[in-house]
Amino acid sequence: MLKSTITPLRWEAGALVLLDQRRLPAVEEFIRCTTYEAVVEAIGSMVVRGAPAIGIAGAYGVVLAARAAFASDPKRWREALPPALAALRAARPTAVNLAWAVDRMASFIAAQNTDPMADLLGEATRIHAEDLAANHRMGELGAAFIAPLSRLMTHCNAGALATAGYGTALGVVRSAHAAGRVLEVFATETRPWLQGARLTAWELHRDGVPVRLITDGSAAHVMREHGVSWVIVGADRVAANGDVANKIGTYGLALAARAHGARFMVVAPCSTIDLATASGRDIPIEERPGDEVLSLSGARHAALGVSALNPVFDVTPADLIDVLVTERGALPRPDVRSLAELLAKPPT
Repeated sequence: MLKSTITPLRWEAGALVLLDQRRLPAVEEFIRCTTYEAVVEAIGSMVVRGAPAIGIAGAYGVVLAARAAFASDPKRWREALPPALAALRAARPTAVNLAWAVDRMASFIAAQNTDPMADLLGEATRIHAEDLAANHRMGELGAAFIAPLSRLMTHCNAGALATAGYGTALGVVRSAHAAGRVLEVFATETRPWLQGARLTAWELHRDGVPVRLITDGSAAHVMREHGVSWVIVGADRVAANGDVANKIGTYGLALAARAHGARFMVVAPCSTIDLATASGRDIPIEERPGDEVLSLSGARHAALGVSALNPVFDVTPADLIDVLVTERGALPRPDVRSLAELLAKPPT
């Protein structure tokens, strides 16, 4: 198994320590968060990003909020927590892992009758460890679909940086590469934050996986001319019918894959599946400031007076997805029934 050398977040000396992904690949800088407000800010400003990673960060944010509340009033600390939990949940709206992790921590708090600080940190640590184990399992399951000498394509960053440290989509890529099945990977640059250029290409190159960076607009051409076998992406939310919300541009890649004979794989832990959301039409799509589109690295490149629309996710319909890989199994053509049956299985 190919291990990643990248650790995007860790708990250290009473603080959540985050690798600042805004500054990669030029600078590897870590930020210490000692309050839940700092965690909310870090999630919102994309210091930490990727659905599983922000879920883990949210869990540690609850620990920080509870610690502060307990220090202020050891007898009534639970009553002070709802605003902090709400702020953490709302830090980014599309990725369901964040709300899932905060809600899991809230349920754990409700079940405690004694000083919960050590136990609460233990629960956050379990969420962290479970994600890493799930990543490795998904890597194995997804790699089984990849034939030798395959050319793959991925979008945005669903790697070690977006998770506990191995990756969902890139976990499959890493595992397939370790098995000798990957000829090369095409990584889309992923405007406007360039997660593919700054993060995915950096990750894969650092871990010895052959990667070539492409512009977003060249993806269909590359699929046709270079024989891409699989497009492999992560997900921020999977609706009950199998529709998937992921980084803007994913939907277009799925359409291009179908047109050019490439298969389309989504890799996401079960915490990303939201049976309470019936379809992709019900998923809230985050829109970020237009300045992210109008500027690059702080320098404006669009004419003054021009405005921008900046949705940062789109929805890929389930009928364009060849397989959804989770830690509990791989689902060809996911739908309402197969997703419900998957979540009914006990975790392995």
